[in-house]
Amino acid sequence: MDHSSFNELPNWIKNELRLFADDTKISCLIKMPADSVTLQQDMDSLCSWSNKWQLKFNTDKCKVMHIGHSFPTSYCMTEGARRTVSETVREEVDLGVIVRSDLRSTSQCNKAAAAARKIIGMVRRNFRKLDIEDFLLIYKTYIRLRLEFCIQSWSPYLSKDIDTLERVQRTATRLVPQLRKFSYEERLHKLGLTTLKDRRQRGDMIEVFKLLEGIENVDYKQFFTLAATCYALRGHDRKLIKSRSRLDVRKYFFSQRVVDSWNGLPANVVKASSVNMFKNAYDKHIAGEMDT
Repeated sequence: MDHSSFNELPNWIKNELRLFADDTKISCLIKMPADSVTLQQDMDSLCSWSNKWQLKFNTDKCKVMHIGHSFPTSYCMTEGARRTVSETVREEVDLGVIVRSDLRSTSQCNKAAAAARKIIGMVRRNFRKLDIEDFLLIYKTYIRLRLEFCIQSWSPYLSKDIDTLERVQRTATRLVPQLRKFSYEERLHKLGLTTLKDRRQRGDMIEVFKLLEGIENVDYKQFFTLAATCYALRGHDRKLIKSRSRLDVRKYFFSQRVVDSWNGLPANVVKASSVNMFKNAYDKHIAGEMDT
């Protein structure tokens, strides 16, 4: 099969389509039960495309997730003479991240914490003594990355989920024998680390900078509206508009949660000439706030 078969797939679909490797996702805004008709038509079109190119979908793995509505809708996939009703799920793993119908990150936080704790256990069994240098190498390479994989998409906002991740780092820092007598905050200071919450905040700001600079090759307008294009504001000219949010899942979504922090940064930080310059300027700004 040549690439033209995949390239023409979006032409068969009316609603929004996302393709990544062998994953295909269709999303449709359902305001009333009748709206589900167009989504079913798209699923029928997928089956037609599949028959044309002899690339069969695994109908048993086709799932449906309702986000934000509870209309009694169901959808089917056709394979030959067999028509299968797709299973409706409340959570599903998508590219390594657990997505729930309520968009909360509890399951993903538990999964990430469990994976990191396994590595901590392995380190504890195989390294009787760790100095600071060796610990930082192991922690940053094998443990912390499991707590931060694709974190911008599922950053926790519930206190219990934030604590779930932070407890892992708190436990990990006790792997260094010479630091066990110190408090968690003191251990972080001696290791040159920050809390995971502060690190996520820093990561959010870096991601906003990359989007606005076009470094991510993604149109920032999918996420943000520049306030300077709407009306004049005091401060730097890269401030963002924050829309009203009725639900927490919207309020704490990436495009909303970053706005206040970004707008509060000084001009010399947001107008940095490179990502490294931004990181350095941001760190100095945060360190200055802590000193005061």
